[in-house]
Amino acid sequence: MDKALAALRDGKFILLYDFDDREKETDFAIRSDAVTFEHIRQMRKDGGGLICTAVHPTAAKRLGLPFASDALRAIAVAEREGDIPYDRKNHSSFSLWVNHRNTFTGITDRDRALTVNAIAEQVQHAMNGGTVNFHEVFRTPGHMALLRAADGLLDVRRGQTELSVAMADMAGITPSITICEMLDDETGYALSKEDAKKYAKKHGLEFVEGPDVLERWEQQKAART
Repeated sequence: MDKALAALRDGKFILLYDFDDREKETDFAIRSDAVTFEHIRQMRKDGGGLICTAVHPTAAKRLGLPFASDALRAIAVAEREGDIPYDRKNHSSFSLWVNHRNTFTGITDRDRALTVNAIAEQVQHAMNGGTVNFHEVFRTPGHMALLRAADGLLDVRRGQTELSVAMADMAGITPSITICEMLDDETGYALSKEDAKKYAKKHGLEFVEGPDVLERWEQQKAART
């Protein structure tokens, strides 16, 4: 955990696996304010899942970011309680999909890096109590999925969104983390934990699991009380 938190501070990728009894997926994770177009390229080529940006719940509230399930409920297509097979107690963390207003199509590696960096800037302003102008900086719909972490983070929900934001909190960095699932080209499913560990070793990346993050989170919470 210490090495993984240090890597996050240094703007490097880590590989973050959730839990054996949850999604059983490994995500690339990197602080959003350090993302370059090369990072986006590596996620889409070596990860292959959905590239998303997770934000702290306090920032999400101050920025006016809704949960997608709440925003879509009026047109009766929102997910219902129990719809998510790996987390039947909670709705998903999806919020808006955005592009920075200075992007062209929004989908290129450089466009997505610009959007991600600007999201981190807005999150930092929100967390510091500064002026935010989210809706002037971004347009929606767009190509970067925003994930809104649950209030209480790992005390309430234990998805990749909460794990990554909790790690940002513990690392003392802006709590905006860009993540992408690692998929397996051969099986058509998520990359196995074993193969994700091999990738981490090959590329010199730190690999951490949900139980490791949760244990450190509980330790720090106990130390504060």
